[in-house]
Amino acid sequence: MHILILGNMGYVGSAVSQYMRDRFPDARLSGFDSALFAHCLTGNGRVPETFLDEQLFGDVRDLTPAFFGGVDAVIYLAAISNDPMGKQFAHLTDTVNRACCILAADLAAKAGVKHFVLASSCSVYGAASGLARTEHDDVNPLTAYARSKVAAEEQLAQIKSEKMAISCLRFATACGFSGRLRLDLVLNDFVAAALGSGRISVLSDGTPWRPLIDVRDMARIMEWAITRSGEHFLVVNAGINRGNYTVKELAEAVADAVPGTEVHINHDAQPDKRSYKVDFSLLERLAPEHLPRISLSETINGLVDGIRKSGILRSGQPPESLIRLRTLTGFIGAGILDEELRWTAPDEFIH
Repeated sequence: MHILILGNMGYVGSAVSQYMRDRFPDARLSGFDSALFAHCLTGNGRVPETFLDEQLFGDVRDLTPAFFGGVDAVIYLAAISNDPMGKQFAHLTDTVNRACCILAADLAAKAGVKHFVLASSCSVYGAASGLARTEHDDVNPLTAYARSKVAAEEQLAQIKSEKMAISCLRFATACGFSGRLRLDLVLNDFVAAALGSGRISVLSDGTPWRPLIDVRDMARIMEWAITRSGEHFLVVNAGINRGNYTVKELAEAVADAVPGTEVHINHDAQPDKRSYKVDFSLLERLAPEHLPRISLSETINGLVDGIRKSGILRSGQPPESLIRLRTLTGFIGAGILDEELRWTAPDEFIH
């Protein structure tokens, strides 16, 4: 099997590369990435790309049919990947998360690819009070990021291919340690705050709901998606029912794992509209052997251990590279990236 991971050099992709090599030792693994976050390494082991047979560099806006020849499965991870980045780069969020995803799927279908997997998001449910949301409930995207995922799913459903199965995996919020850690995710941020300052500041009143999933369990579900049979087009919530938590519960769980941590909740804050519980029963029925296995406490302990061993908090503050928006704005300010997030090459950076 030949697996192509588009956007493999990010937080999730770094974990997926290692997982796929472990699960498919004889497969051909290829990665394709613009390398915006290639320098954001946090692991002490192998560089994630060494698990691949081939690392290709490029921009998903420039994909051509040549990249998909002989490929059996495509995993689309490329994205402007959170709400702050989506707010600052709204047009590019739609381009990369939707238009380029559809381009990749079209090219994959024409090349005879058997499986196409989109890493979508439970954030499409937005403000969702009451019962946990299923795939049959209306979506309510509140941000550019969430809207781009809804639009990508809708357009993928229009691709007609008898040979290619398309899986839109609405993942819970990612968490856990990775070879390219991000601290602009709620649980990861709380663990870094507890280790760095001994204080977790919850900016909301703590009541919003978030479903969580460890990045290694995300990879486990992707394994199912690139090997599954059945419907040619599928949208499925990707997580587990016991993984729904309030933000307050997450802060308290981290405080329990890092003794001496204080939790401060802003009870006067305006309610965070992004609140959603999610029902993952469909995944339980479809993929019982690929359900998430990693508990919240295991994920927190893994983050604590990984952050301590990596030494990223030696100065008391995490490096800018672990906050993805700061990485991009820093590169733009230095003239290394242009406003369209394409690399520049002035002479002073070549020498």
